[in-house]
Amino acid sequence: MPTASGPREASRDEVHDAGMTVRRQVLSDAHVDRANAKVDDFTADFQDLITRYAWGEIWTRPGLEKRMRSAITLTAMIAGGHEAELAMHVKAAVRNGLSRDEIKEVLLQSAIYCSVPSANTAFSVASQALAEMEEEG
Repeated sequence: MPTASGPREASRDEVHDAGMTVRRQVLSDAHVDRANAKVDDFTADFQDLITRYAWGEIWTRPGLEKRMRSAITLTAMIAGGHEAELAMHVKAAVRNGLSRDEIKEVLLQSAIYCSVPSANTAFSVASQALAEMEEEG
């Protein structure tokens, strides 16, 4: 963060707070509240790591819009076979402005570079996630 005398490093708390803000914007308050309710002594450091680094350091960078970050994240979840995370990030992609058709195109593109079986699973997961969003309103 800049000061009158020049740029300064953001404090650990500032990065965490910025990360929490973006995490809530992207994943929803309800999702983050559920995750935070499950934090215990064993998982607290991991949740802090996610909030500071994934959300506070990467998702806050100016180089890409959230829409693009969501598209990239969808592909990464497909490539890694992370179905539960994929469902969460399909919903996040919609919140970040990706349309159903754009999500479909990301999944089709992933079929070529990640594998047809991976994309097949992704279509199933994404269909369910989108249906849940419609039910939730």
